[in-house]
Amino acid sequence: MTYVPYFIHGENRPSRWLITCDHATNTVPQELGGTLGLPDADMARHIAFDPGAAGVSRALADALGAPAILTDYSRLVIDPNRGEDDPTLLMRLYDGSVIPGNRGADAREKARRLDAYYRPYHAALERLAARQDDTVIVSIHSYTRQLRARPSRPWHIGILHAYDRRLSDPLIARLSEEPDLVVGRNEPYPGHLPGDSIDRHALHHGRLNTLIELRNDLIETEAAQAAWGARLAPLLVAALADCEQ
Repeated sequence: MTYVPYFIHGENRPSRWLITCDHATNTVPQELGGTLGLPDADMARHIAFDPGAAGVSRALADALGAPAILTDYSRLVIDPNRGEDDPTLLMRLYDGSVIPGNRGADAREKARRLDAYYRPYHAALERLAARQDDTVIVSIHSYTRQLRARPSRPWHIGILHAYDRRLSDPLIARLSEEPDLVVGRNEPYPGHLPGDSIDRHALHHGRLNTLIELRNDLIETEAAQAAWGARLAPLLVAALADCEQ
């Protein structure tokens, strides 16, 4: 059976919402040996994928009656949320861990991985996004509470955006009304990298968009992932109504 480097959940749903998950799994394709030489403990960390993000993406898509597209390869194979010329596209060192399977990856291997994994995912994402003229893209990610030798991060959720704040501003306002949440704007990361997924599929097309970062210790279980999907859906619907008034 031919390997497909992504999953589509609810592909035929007609909703204008499109949920994306760039770092859904820690899978290393068998053609790479099924491993990048890292111990299992490292492959279970945030360096290899966004723990919990896939479950939240599916739950959110279900709650919105929307399709979701999720990668099926580790970000360490090649990072789909980077531009093709980004120096961090193919990581050799990440949060203190050397990635042995990438140490010898030359320009030819990088090009092969782009063709095998990265570009098919983005082609499928764009096909889904282009089905409607008013597509709204919501990108789901997770982050670790604390990087090695770094301060603890206080936010429960971060909303990331570039110059297009049309959906992110009202979403931040809605989330900030939730008494149990510490909400960050462009935290724990800046909201824009040239060539990243939102840049490529939303900003270049004028599509409404936002990127949601959830702290991964809050979404460790299937129940927590389902709860966050159900919680975010009405907030997103309300934020969209706010920005389109």
